[in-house]
Parts: sequence; C-alpha cells; structure tokens
Amino acid sequence: MSLSSHQSAAMKSSTWLTPPEWVKVLGPFDTDPCCPPVMPWSTATRMLTEAQDGLTAPWEGRVWLNPPFGQQAALWLRRMAQHGNGIALVPARTETAMFYESVWGKADSICFVKGRPHFHYQDGLRAAFDSGAPIALVAYGRDNTQALRSSRLGVVLTEQVGACRYRCCLLPYETGG
Repeated sequence: MSLSSHQSAAMKSSTWLTPPEWVKVLGPFDTDPCCPPVMPWSTATRMLTEAQDGLTAPWEGRVWLNPPFGQQAALWLRRMAQHGNGIALVPARTETAMFYESVWGKADSICFVKGRPHFHYQDGLRAAFDSGAPIALVAYGRDNTQALRSSRLGVVLTEQVGACRYRCCLLPYETGG
C-alpha cells in the first residue's frame, strides 16, 4: 500500500499502489490485508482497508501484501511469514532485522525485482518517477515461488538454490547496543 519512508524525494504521498500488471502476473490472490480505502483495480478477492485492521483480521488463502514501508513493515512481514501462503512486496533491505526475522530462513523464495519500479497514485495514474530503492518480492509457499519464477519480474532465489547460501550460513542478527 504505502512507501511512507521510501527513498525518492519526489514521492510526497505515503500511499503507493502496486503496478497492476504485477498483480495480474502474480495473481490471483484471495486476501489483500493492506488495501487503501480507494483502489482503482482489484488486488484480491477480499481487500481489507486500514479501517478493517488487516494486520489483526483473519487472512484467508493466498495473500498479496504490499505493506506500509518503514517501521510497520516488520509487523506485516512477520504476520505473512506466520500465515505462510502469499507474496509480499518489501524494500530489498537484506541486512535489516526484518529480513533476518521474517525472510531469511522462512521464505520459500525471493525475487529481486529488475530495476526500480514505478508505483501508482491512488487514482491509478503511474508515477513519473521510480521507487528510488530496490524492491523484493518475498514468497511463502511453493506455489508462490512458481508465480515469482513465471512472472519474469527479476532474479528469483529459491530455497533449493539458496539453502547452503542462506539457511546454513545464517548468523543471528544483532541490533547493536
């Protein structure tokens, strides 16, 4: 839904929509728990807004998750990892506590998106500027890994390919003190 603390100085809004072609190529989805109140295209059969508190509401089936970027993203990604069936769009900040907690060793695959995508305004218009930061699509569940592979949106690292690279060599994340 939002890129509230995103890198591009041109982004003045905190709500940014996933490119509709991504939802089309990765979908269909059963639940989108982070949908803005006004959405020009469907992201899932069941689209929850902030008023419906998608973070605590029940998630059903295959989930599409484009959470608010920033401090809250870790809460949403933790919930997605617990749910275990869906694809999350997050900043490709692989060194963060969020990645160590909910991606490395938990996700079935990660797609490092080629280039920097252009998100859309709430009215559906495509932003003229790109996201300003690299993006990752994180898959939980083998069917979602297949969706990432088929999408051709970027390079996909899978559990099988990355097992010794990130599962066996994973070090505890230290926040410093």
